[in-house]
Amino acid sequence: MKILHLNYSDRQGGAAKAAYRIHRALLNLPIESKMAVEQATLDDWTVINPKSKISRTLSGLRPAFNNLVNKLLTTDNPSPRSLGLLPSNWPKRLSDCEHDVLHLHWINNEMLSIAELGKIKPPIVWTLHDMWAFCGAEHYNFDQRWKNGYTPSNRPPAETGLDLNLWTWRRKRRHWRQPMHIVAPSQWLADCARESALFRQQPVSVIPNAIDTEFWRPLDKTLARELLDLPRDSRIILFGAVSGSKDPRKGFDLLKASLDKLNGELNDACLVVFGQCAPQHPPALGLPIHFTGPLNDELSLRLLYNAADVVIIPSKAENLSNIGLEAAACGVPVVAFETGGMPDLVKHQQTGYLARAFDATDLAAGIVYILSDRERYRKISNNARQDCILRFAYPVVARQYLELYRQVLTVK
Repeated sequence: MKILHLNYSDRQGGAAKAAYRIHRALLNLPIESKMAVEQATLDDWTVINPKSKISRTLSGLRPAFNNLVNKLLTTDNPSPRSLGLLPSNWPKRLSDCEHDVLHLHWINNEMLSIAELGKIKPPIVWTLHDMWAFCGAEHYNFDQRWKNGYTPSNRPPAETGLDLNLWTWRRKRRHWRQPMHIVAPSQWLADCARESALFRQQPVSVIPNAIDTEFWRPLDKTLARELLDLPRDSRIILFGAVSGSKDPRKGFDLLKASLDKLNGELNDACLVVFGQCAPQHPPALGLPIHFTGPLNDELSLRLLYNAADVVIIPSKAENLSNIGLEAAACGVPVVAFETGGMPDLVKHQQTGYLARAFDATDLAAGIVYILSDRERYRKISNNARQDCILRFAYPVVARQYLELYRQVLTVK
């Protein structure tokens, strides 16, 4: 069986990490798997990418076109938007590659147009890493247009300019008529896909993201802190995102509110933020704060998780967090809101703590719950690691995809 994955990058961004890990998990099974990308950063012979200078130059220009057209819409939704408008050479490249199943992932940044995707012949498996596939142009949306179908009458009142979301959704509805098997890494995203106007007739499965539990594993906490020059005697609360505190969807404002509510209950705690450098005016949180800046290699990330005592994911919208998976595999409990895909990852008071959605007081209570009892902490930490091995390890997830591929090929 030959599987070809299609994703914009092999490493940059959470979707790229998740897609690449699925690809590597299949190779370990072993299954003949290859990954085709627009931008390759890893020296991996199983990853295919455009070689010519012209192709690489155009690849860099296409996202700029997307960003330019997006200026025609004014909206209070901070989610990025993808139009899927420009034609590409990917249909020709894909036809030249031998594969039994085409496995789509994050195909945005004008990598592949909506019209081109509609011309690709099945069998197709599409793992969703956000809501874009069944929304308009936006990658995250909570106004229900994706559920009811986009019309001029249900446009949010705050939006002005060209309705790019309606225009993009209509192109998807017109071009995507071939059968596709949809995969969601979380039950929340699967339910959204099943309820959407675009995908309610397509089969949808839930298969979690994969994690290499042999690499992501517990290490000596004291050594990790020494190597990263972090406080040895503090309880470290870790928060991270690609754009750190700058991305409103990641909920740094709610984390700040929760830390304000601790009222000195954790006098020996400090906050470590990774994914961004220290701002000119760091926020006042009532406890020391350290900014690591971007960490571009997984060895440093593994050390950072092991240096931490708890990882906070206060996201307002989240699929199945790579940060949460990596932390759990390292035996570090996660505190998050009970929203999106977080209940798929965290078992409340067993492997971490699920606070009531967007309740900063309960988020603070979760931090205290995890850190206030040493024996309870040890048990939750062990549970997090073992649960990750049982549900998200490479062999577990790869076997689920293998079974799905067999089903898809049977009905071909």
